Amino acid sequence: MSEGEFGRRLRFYSGLGLITAATLMLQIIETRIISVTSWYHLAFFVISIAMFGLTAGAVWVYLRRDAFRPEHLSLHLATASLSFALASIFALLVQLTVVTSVPASVMSVVVWTEFSLALSLLSLPFFFSGVVVSLALTRSPFPIGTVYGVDLVGAALGCLGALVLLDRVSGPSAVLWTAAIAAAGGLLFAGAELDSLSPGRRIGGGLLRHRWAVFGTVAGLALANSFTNRYGIRPVIVKEKIEHPEQIAYEKWNSFSRVTVDHSGKAMPAMWGPSPRMPRQEIDQAWMTVDGGAGTAVYRFSGDLKELSFLRYDVTNLAYAIPGLAAGAVIGVGGGRDMLSARLFGLAEVVGVEINPIFIDLLQHQLTGYTALARQPGVGFEIDEARSWFARTGRSFDVIQMSLIDTWAATGAGAFTLSENGLYTIEAWRIFLQRLNPGGVFTVSRWYAPGEVNETGRMVSLGVATLHELGAHDPKRHLFAATGGNIATLVMSPTPLSEDVLGALRRAVETYDYGVLLDPGKPAASPLLESIVTAHDRGALARAVEPSYLDLSPPTDARPFFFNQLRLDRLFDQDASALAWKEGVYSGNLAATLTLVILILVSAALVFLTVVVPLRSTVDAAGPALAVAGTAYFSLIGIGFMMAEIALLQRMSVFLGHPVYALSVVLFSLILSTGLGSFASERFPLNSRMRLVAWAGLTALYLISLPSWVPALLLSLESSGMLVRAGLSVLILAPAGVLMGFGFPTGMRLVSRIDEGPTPWFWGINGAAAVLAASIAVLTSIAFSIDMTLRIGAICYLLLPLPAIALEARGRTGPSPSKINPADAP
Repeated sequence: MSEGEFGRRLRFYSGLGLITAATLMLQIIETRIISVTSWYHLAFFVISIAMFGLTAGAVWVYLRRDAFRPEHLSLHLATASLSFALASIFALLVQLTVVTSVPASVMSVVVWTEFSLALSLLSLPFFFSGVVVSLALTRSPFPIGTVYGVDLVGAALGCLGALVLLDRVSGPSAVLWTAAIAAAGGLLFAGAELDSLSPGRRIGGGLLRHRWAVFGTVAGLALANSFTNRYGIRPVIVKEKIEHPEQIAYEKWNSFSRVTVDHSGKAMPAMWGPSPRMPRQEIDQAWMTVDGGAGTAVYRFSGDLKELSFLRYDVTNLAYAIPGLAAGAVIGVGGGRDMLSARLFGLAEVVGVEINPIFIDLLQHQLTGYTALARQPGVGFEIDEARSWFARTGRSFDVIQMSLIDTWAATGAGAFTLSENGLYTIEAWRIFLQRLNPGGVFTVSRWYAPGEVNETGRMVSLGVATLHELGAHDPKRHLFAATGGNIATLVMSPTPLSEDVLGALRRAVETYDYGVLLDPGKPAASPLLESIVTAHDRGALARAVEPSYLDLSPPTDARPFFFNQLRLDRLFDQDASALAWKEGVYSGNLAATLTLVILILVSAALVFLTVVVPLRSTVDAAGPALAVAGTAYFSLIGIGFMMAEIALLQRMSVFLGHPVYALSVVLFSLILSTGLGSFASERFPLNSRMRLVAWAGLTALYLISLPSWVPALLLSLESSGMLVRAGLSVLILAPAGVLMGFGFPTGMRLVSRIDEGPTPWFWGINGAAAVLAASIAVLTSIAFSIDMTLRIGAICYLLLPLPAIALEARGRTGPSPSKINPADAP
């Protein structure tokens, strides 16, 4: 190989790697931004948007195959790459200004259609990425195996690169840097000189002539925005409200959050569940907000605990009335109010476990002149995911407190709650209870609606189920709950609450005029709560919660959707329908679910118009047999792969502690292992019926077996550090990816033996099925379980031999008439 040839290859491969890396980085970063500007459940929609754009780009290359000729390869690759860069900036501006409010009327369909069309603009950069990848795979003169391998390596590295970038710059700036990476890819493609034209005619096109200006402009914009966040490109609409930068005193992004702190001001102390007997006073305080929705107060505190006397009047601190508490732990530090409460009530030692390092940095460095929490004796911080830390630590505590901790960062009485949360499952609470000293208590506070059960009922149900797991025969003796305003606080212990403890709790309730929901010595505040706490086993608990129009079943790691209480089987009950017009958990859950359904319908329409209709003519000549068998095959692998991917994302999100970690690790693992499977399919082709059946059966068996052994394995390694947990996730995912990686290339070979003409149709069908399956998978996990979603994916692969064998048999009879050269005809 000559030096010039080596240089051309290197520039081509490097350009392709940068484009595929930028593609995955953009997908992850847009997921992070949409979690700030909108709601977490829409983050899954970005996966659909990305796949939709990539598929549309490939379809465009096919439909204009006469225009995309090999002699213009460098021109087309570089132009599409530069267009990717510019489209990323345009899509970012759309994303930062789109509004997602939903009126309670038929207009919601119009609003969400407009919203979906706006979000479809986010697919533009992915469209140009699809053009680049399609051209690289089908028009380049280099070995297809090497080209595809570079494609996958770049994409996998992009998954990790997104985390690195988000930990250093804001979400919008990260998109701009991603655009600069894409533009750099365009420069490399232009320099690869792959065009077969004469040297004087190799570079053409207006955009390409200004490629250095495009790269310089995008890179300069990224650099400038990284240092001028307040007045640069930033979110305009955050959680349906206009955000004014001048109201923000501090702002910091990382890979799983955006934290802002507003300016301090005098006001009544921010309290969760204040006592009606709380004296009136004003203090200096500021608000720290995560992703524009989950807020926590930080109080001005010089170090004198007497300044915090108002915290005695919050129902979230009920457990501190118990005498003899010395060591405490707080899950979710936030602005530090729970840790300050522990110190106020006399605990000599308190440790705050916080997954977000931004909060710890604020309390230990940025805000030390405002709050003296970090200088208090006996106060310590742990930056870690709470489940993992408590499973790993050898320490034990008299009290563990978890007050209104939401990783989904959505307020409004449970609105838009389609995200999983690993802190509110039986498995998590069992870990917390096992870290208590003898007689110690675990206290949890959640929202309460007088006259309703909602989150309070599910919290109690979760407590009862956890006590069953620990062998408690009479859960009611282990539980005490009280209310203050719209907050309910549960105090529970792995051992029955003693009379001394109950006496202290009852005196506190009387002193602060709280309402009592649960007391071992009295009937519960409602018949439903009474039936829950008196359930002596899981079967009795299931019967107790069955009559409720809300889902009060205890969440598990297999179905960790604590905040979503919508029961689809009761959706059209008269009583439940009336609640759709009231504020609260039900209406919020209903709005979120209907939103997802509307997005599925709109996605289906977009896919039909942009993929199915344009490619429909390509199957006319192939005949109905090939069209039906091929469509069935590629639909099954599209649905099966996406069902497995979403289920594994959700499962690993609980294990790894945050959705963005799962997104990166799962995508990284699946992309690499799927690529290995594709490479392996060349060396070990599925060229017989026996091999096809064996592969499909093995793939289905592995997927369907995961729920039977993975949960126990994950729990046994819950105490491991992040690197170990990420490594374990890779080992679990790799076999699934390798096996599923055989599917697409095998299908393409089966179809190509019959007729190469309709292959773009099947490519489009595969992408379309995956787009729709992404949202359906979320609904399936919520309604049934993550395990059910995984089983549906396994069933898709189990059914694959039917269309695969039909295609294989059709290929044995020779090519279709449309593939035969007329000159060869008799």
